[in-house]
Amino acid sequence: MKTINLTTKAKLKHFSSRRDVFNNTFVTALAYATSSNPYSVAVVDVNNDNKPDIVTANYGASTVSVLLNTGNGTFSAQTTYATGTSPQSVAVVDVNNDNKPDIVTANFGTSTVSVLFNTGTGTFSSQATYAIGTNSYSVAVVDINNDNRPDIVTANCGGNNVSVLLNIGNGTFSAQTTYATGTQPFSVAVVDVNNDNKPDIVTANYGGNNVGVLLNTGNGTFSAQITYASGTSPRSVAVVDVNNDNKPDIVTANYGANGVGVNVHC
Repeated sequence: MKTINLTTKAKLKHFSSRRDVFNNTFVTALAYATSSNPYSVAVVDVNNDNKPDIVTANYGASTVSVLLNTGNGTFSAQTTYATGTSPQSVAVVDVNNDNKPDIVTANFGTSTVSVLFNTGTGTFSSQATYAIGTNSYSVAVVDINNDNRPDIVTANCGGNNVSVLLNIGNGTFSAQTTYATGTQPFSVAVVDVNNDNKPDIVTANYGGNNVGVLLNTGNGTFSAQITYASGTSPRSVAVVDVNNDNKPDIVTANYGANGVGVNVHC
């Protein structure tokens, strides 16, 4: 791959777009309270009313906040649910195939993931927890073994690895399998990068100044990582075809370089 580097009480802020009045600009942010230190946000319709709702992972409070969309882009006061200690990342995906999105968090402080089932109308069960690697920063929930059940993948910066937890049915998960990454993986994406219809793992390795690619070898197992230079201290990764050649490329936000790195797929 070729790398291109380009340089350049808690409140949740929401910017409304008023295209008819502001010509694709945004109005001043409306602020909604969450619990302390929200680190991550997902916006998904959790109560099946065709209005996207807000879910935050609150690092300082060890909770998630759910703010239901009340219409016209406004939101209810938060409802909070306990997670493991210091949730760093949140995903909202239906993990038990009941057509209701569930909440999954990666908990930095307890080295666990929490799964909270959607019990209907946007309310959630108490958490179930599963052990993962040390100090997880990021979580992705994707079916990696083609059994139509979403699996969990976490990037564990303290363990220099990723954890893979296979969904064994009804939203329950196997014990983790770990795979080595570069130093301090801060972010993970799960995308098919080699066009074999099997999702692969890509990590942003903050301490290694690189990205790691772990190819899916089938049945939810992965090859040893291949690394590519990214720029200094990559903190976040996205995998998207940026040049319309039908091959996914890797984009990183490089904290130490004040820029982004683009690894174009050869």
